[in-house]
Parts: sequence; C-alpha cells; structure tokens
Amino acid sequence: MTGPDKNSTFPLQGYDRLCFLKNIVKNPQIIIGDYTYYDDFEDVNNFEKNVKYLFDFVEDKLIIGKFCMIASDVTFIMNGANHLSEAISSYPFAIFGNGWEHAMEGKSYPSKGDTIIGNDVWIGYKATVMPGVVVGDGAIIASNATVTRDVPPYTIVGGNPAKEIRKRFSDDKIKRLLELKWWDWPVEKITQNVQHLTGTDLYALETEDT
Repeated sequence: MTGPDKNSTFPLQGYDRLCFLKNIVKNPQIIIGDYTYYDDFEDVNNFEKNVKYLFDFVEDKLIIGKFCMIASDVTFIMNGANHLSEAISSYPFAIFGNGWEHAMEGKSYPSKGDTIIGNDVWIGYKATVMPGVVVGDGAIIASNATVTRDVPPYTIVGGNPAKEIRKRFSDDKIKRLLELKWWDWPVEKITQNVQHLTGTDLYALETEDT
C-alpha cells in the first residue's frame, strides 16, 4: 500500500464533504500541495467562495503546502480587499469612473504580497487569514482565530487578532523537524512511517531519513 491516491477528489469512500483540495480548485492564483484536504459542512466547492477579493489584476496568490488540514468556513482575505489607509480618503473613487477614473493615477493600492500556508498546517473552523500572512510549517490556527501577522513554524495561535498560545515543541525539536521535511518524502516512505508520524519519537523518523 502506498497511501491514498493524491489525485482522488474524494479520498474517503462515500463521503463527499472532504476533498483533496488541489483536485477541485480551478483558480490558477490558488496553488495547493498534495494531500491537503478541505472539509466542509455543506459543499467542498465553498472553498473558492471563501477566498475573498482574489482578483486577477492584483496578481497575488494563495499558496498552501502539502498535508494541510482546513476546516469548514475558513476564510482567506486577499489583497484585492485593500483600500488606501494613509490618504485623506480610503474611498475607491477610480472604480466608479464618470470623472473619477483618474483618481489613482500615479498611485497604487497597498499590497502585502502572497498569502503562504506551509506544510502540515491545521486551520480550525471559521478561522480567517488576512492578506500577505505567512504561516509556518506545522502551525495550528485555532477555530475563529483572525490571523493578521505571520505565524512561526510549529506554533499554536488563537484569538482576534491571533496571538501565540504556545509552541508545539522545543526550539531544538522544531529545528530538527524543519530540517527533516517529512512532507517531501516519497509517499512510499511516508506510508512506511505513519506510525512514527503519529507518535512522539522524532529520533525514529530521523533514523529513517539517514
């Protein structure tokens, strides 16, 4: 056995509310890694609806790594939602034309870049991730959290705005996990090590990697 088929849309037989996300996403500005899944209470196609203000002319991307777990009603706010904040008015005059179309000449709306979610990240129910945030590998975002700033690897955050609750592991163990990058292993090797991956003995995994 080599694990589930990464190209399967619905890897749980008879259950169509959990999908391997890369197999349903159509927007080229959303990039999803293998085995990342999305679970929705109603319809997995809600995922793209919950990526808000993702406009092709803004050219930002939502990039999500491998083996991530994304719960129902998670929302990603993209840079298309941004307005001017240092100008006298934040009103988007230019989009309405009729004499206002030149309001943004020589100016640009603020952008915080791509939103990047690392590998093996768990995002809880109704969490919101704001534009340009980078979430590190192995992080956990609590339900209903609003993430406004970067989240370090293997860190649990929660609240609005989200703040660090605790690190999942010691600094030494986090460093070793980031060097190991088990999510990049061939699926056959991952399959052979699922008992170690669901355990606490990091040394056993490191031994496998030598």
